[in-house]
Amino acid sequence: MATSEQNGRGAAGGAQSCWLCTRPLGRTVEWHHPVPKSRGGKMTAPVHPICHRTLHATFTNAELARFGDDALALRGRVELQPFLRWIASKPPDFHAPTARRK
Repeated sequence: MATSEQNGRGAAGGAQSCWLCTRPLGRTVEWHHPVPKSRGGKMTAPVHPICHRTLHATFTNAELARFGDDALALRGRVELQPFLRWIASKPPDFHAPTARRK
């Protein structure tokens, strides 16, 4: 997991948004491999730490590989709906403990 302290800015200086929740990024940005590296994934996408942990607590690497880089399909999954509704009103640097997969 790559992390950077970058004020949520891209190379061109424009504000970026989280690949999963679409909120603006905060100071800490993690880089998620939509197709896990263990499954041959090379592309990365910027995400909030809480969003990154939720993805990996909710889905296995095999499931994430099936979604590939289709963030819209992931956002549509019933398992993520409560999280996405809850996180929508939180500030960019908000963080809370993430429940582990059962």
